[in-house]
Amino acid sequence: MRRPVHIWGGILAILVSIVVFIVPFFFIVVNALKDRRESSLRSIAPPTAWHFFDNLVEVIQTRDYMLVTAFINSIILTVGSVVLLVVLGAMVGFVLQRRPSRWTSLVNFFVLAGLIIPPAVVPTIWVLQGLGMFKTLHGLILIEVAYGLSFSVLLFRSFIATVPRELDEAAIIDGAGPFKLFFGIVLPLLRPVVVTLIVTQSVAIFNDFTNPLYYLPGNKNVTLQLTLFNFQSQFNTSYNLLFMNILLITIPPLIVYIFFNRQIVAGLTAGAVKG
Repeated sequence: MRRPVHIWGGILAILVSIVVFIVPFFFIVVNALKDRRESSLRSIAPPTAWHFFDNLVEVIQTRDYMLVTAFINSIILTVGSVVLLVVLGAMVGFVLQRRPSRWTSLVNFFVLAGLIIPPAVVPTIWVLQGLGMFKTLHGLILIEVAYGLSFSVLLFRSFIATVPRELDEAAIIDGAGPFKLFFGIVLPLLRPVVVTLIVTQSVAIFNDFTNPLYYLPGNKNVTLQLTLFNFQSQFNTSYNLLFMNILLITIPPLIVYIFFNRQIVAGLTAGAVKG
């Protein structure tokens, strides 16, 4: 009796996935291939004529190649934030797991608070202005790190719990210092969770819309998500160019998920059971 239930459950899951993910993506692709008049209807019907290259060139050339500038800014933002998240998250997770002290409970409180307490936009802007980091990429990188560090620490800490302590003791006996122990022995063993964090946080930061909108105003520092404003207005919206822009933004994270899907699952489940 259980097998038919499992089969129908799998079929239902596939149908839900198609409705939730594939149909919207197909809608974006179809409307990105249409001209301005047909795309304004916002239907899922195929285009009468293909305008892929025309729309692509116009999107890239809009506002002095703003999309190229936004792509460079998004790469700098994503790479800088993810590198700091990996290094800081792994170091804090290692200390919390391997070097407990009287401050551990307090640090755990702040880590959990970072997941629960919502960000305050206005005070954060005030702090950035005081530090001279408002409207700068390095200021936004620190914001992204602050918002994602709690998740990073919890992920690394749960995985480090599965690494035998005997490796630490053997490295210390061989004369390894704290930095050599961490970067030479422990960090290479964290590859599954590092890949998981890189993929998940890269996609999240690359697709982030609200933080650049709040903390990085201005055309000079525009990111990919903010380029969507180029093709919509209160009275007139070029839906063909808007959907083409959305398609170009969607493709890189989609490729990352396709190629690193197994590593994501392995990294998220590796620390679930302590060995």
